Amino acid sequence: MKSSLFILLFLALLTGQVYSQTVISGRVTDAAGNSLPGANVYLKDTYDGASSGADGSFRFTTEEDGSQLVVTSMVGYQGFEKEVLCDGATIELMITLQESIDELSAVTITAGAMEASDEAKSVMMKPLDIVTTSGAAGNLIGALTKLPGTSTVGNDGRLFVRGGDASETNIYIDGLEVGNAYGSTGPNVPTRSRFDANLFKGSFFSTGGYSAEYGQALSSALVLNSVDMPLRSQADISLMSVGAGYSQTVVGEHNAISFNGTYMDLKPYQSIISQNYDWNRAPHSWSAEVLGRQQLGDNGMVKVFVHTERAQFSLNRPLAGEDYKQLVDMDNQYHFGSTSYKQILKNDWSVYGGASFSLNTDDIILGETPFKRKADLGHGKIVAVKDFSEKFSLKNGVEYYYDGYSEENESVGAKRSYGIHFVNHFAEADYYLNNNWAIRAGLRTSYNSYLDKVWATPRASLAYKASEHGQFSFAYGNFRQMPVAEKLVQSTGLDNVKARHFILNYLLQTEGRTFRIESFYKKYESLVTYDSMASENYFGLENTGKGYSRGFDVFYRDNKSISGTDFWVTYSFVDSKRKFDQFTTQVTPGYAPRHNVSVVMKHFIKQLKSQIGFSYSWNDGCTYNDKNQPVEMGSKTKDYHNLSLSWSYLPAPNIIIHAECSNVLGSENIFGYEYSSHPDERGQYASQPVIQSADRFLFLGVFITLSKDKSANMLNNL
Repeated sequence: MKSSLFILLFLALLTGQVYSQTVISGRVTDAAGNSLPGANVYLKDTYDGASSGADGSFRFTTEEDGSQLVVTSMVGYQGFEKEVLCDGATIELMITLQESIDELSAVTITAGAMEASDEAKSVMMKPLDIVTTSGAAGNLIGALTKLPGTSTVGNDGRLFVRGGDASETNIYIDGLEVGNAYGSTGPNVPTRSRFDANLFKGSFFSTGGYSAEYGQALSSALVLNSVDMPLRSQADISLMSVGAGYSQTVVGEHNAISFNGTYMDLKPYQSIISQNYDWNRAPHSWSAEVLGRQQLGDNGMVKVFVHTERAQFSLNRPLAGEDYKQLVDMDNQYHFGSTSYKQILKNDWSVYGGASFSLNTDDIILGETPFKRKADLGHGKIVAVKDFSEKFSLKNGVEYYYDGYSEENESVGAKRSYGIHFVNHFAEADYYLNNNWAIRAGLRTSYNSYLDKVWATPRASLAYKASEHGQFSFAYGNFRQMPVAEKLVQSTGLDNVKARHFILNYLLQTEGRTFRIESFYKKYESLVTYDSMASENYFGLENTGKGYSRGFDVFYRDNKSISGTDFWVTYSFVDSKRKFDQFTTQVTPGYAPRHNVSVVMKHFIKQLKSQIGFSYSWNDGCTYNDKNQPVEMGSKTKDYHNLSLSWSYLPAPNIIIHAECSNVLGSENIFGYEYSSHPDERGQYASQPVIQSADRFLFLGVFITLSKDKSANMLNNL
């Protein structure tokens, strides 16, 4: 009996040595020490493990021995691994998981930023909104003026952002600056963007506080990104009331090329629709574009884009207090070309960059005096980005600019010009503390040959995600810009004009609805002033001006509440004053209305195969300088109104018939007053209002897409 008990005890001890069990227990917490229930804790390559309980604790046993790897995983957190020795002794672990950055749910920096994209988060518009917004007439800039922070200046047509003039906004295509991005025009004749909105897959529109990657713009940057690889080979035919166009796209396995040609002539249209201007020859133009793309492996692409055009018009311009009209004759030739490159490399590196040129020539006749004006811009840039981790990335870039300008009075042979070389370096870092906090800090350092000095402008942004759908952003930045060419060419002593931005933003996005409110303060320094001006000559040019612009924007977009309907409402309040030009006090510029409202609606009626839309823009009028009053810019025009309607009909999947009428109600909008240069015998200056070129603009177009597989469906364009 004793011998049997001894044998059993021996076997039990032997079994305990061969199959000893190790107990592994502990607790899983986050970086703040909070318990994490539901984390999976296990030995790698085994079935031994457990899930953490409500208090984060776990406990399991294993018969494995020797060195083992304990693995911990949980959704939303980075994985954790720790090597342990299983020798039968109890192992106690305190495991801390670090939160991972989820691109879908992490906070984004939105202060001062508005995107049109099908891919990015926090978008305000879709790319197709640009061509389907009523009242925009397919004009990229026309659609953007329906967004918060912009002002409608009907006698100009360019982008005016938060109390800044149009020269304070730079436009980029694929990251490269475009010189003279708007068509050349005459006094009080509105212009529009030179480029076809269908070329772009999206845009990034900053109304302030923008990235250190961009400079030479006091108020805003508009970055347009061209389409990468088209879906199919196809031909597009456009027959319009003001012209015609043809586009051909050929898509290969790894490359694609698109050709586009357009001819526009308003003469037939103006022979039917009465105009407020006395045209000798209505505006007419032709343009041609080529866009080629070549994929480089799985993660790279090269694009080549060339645009060329010629535009002409001639009109008789009335002069205040005179019984004759001044001839304004414009002949503009413009060429733009760019090559851009982007590539994702190994070890979390990526590079992008390219080079571009813009060549603009205006042959102008004012009265009987011929002028020639030329502007050339060259831009080269290379940028490298390193993602050191999912939390931290660093961007470094260098760029070179050449800015050349000349103007000549050809009747007397008087010519003046300049050429400036710029070299810039920028560095910008993004750091995510977690999914709720993000920081961006950047520094742009610049040198130009005109000033022969170096300066640096810091930028910084902070974003905080306060709830599942809502977040706050703050942005700060210093910005500098050389004075406009017409003044710079007449002085050797002008310096940079300067602005400082402070922006606070709240964004709330749920499925189908977006609400955004943003306040801003912009301080101007070293604005250009002058003592007098005569015959296109400025006297006493200096950087002695200053001012500010402050206010807030509210934006609400909803495509969910009403079936088949997408609408947005925008209100902007701007309080802007500056001492500039000849003014001796700080005044409100004529391009900065105090209250601005836009309403846009689109509704698709399936039974009629149609989309109807309207837009309404209102502001409380523009200030102007009444030379018969003692107060500078002390007068104001009446309110501005513009109600536009559009209708798009699809008789077949590949055909759209689009009709649009702007200013349907025929509101007699006035944008200011012009005054005679000399007082009459009573000591009064004669005046005349600055009015619209026409009470309404009617547009009718038929757009046809032809493809071999007949898969093109214009419904996608509505």
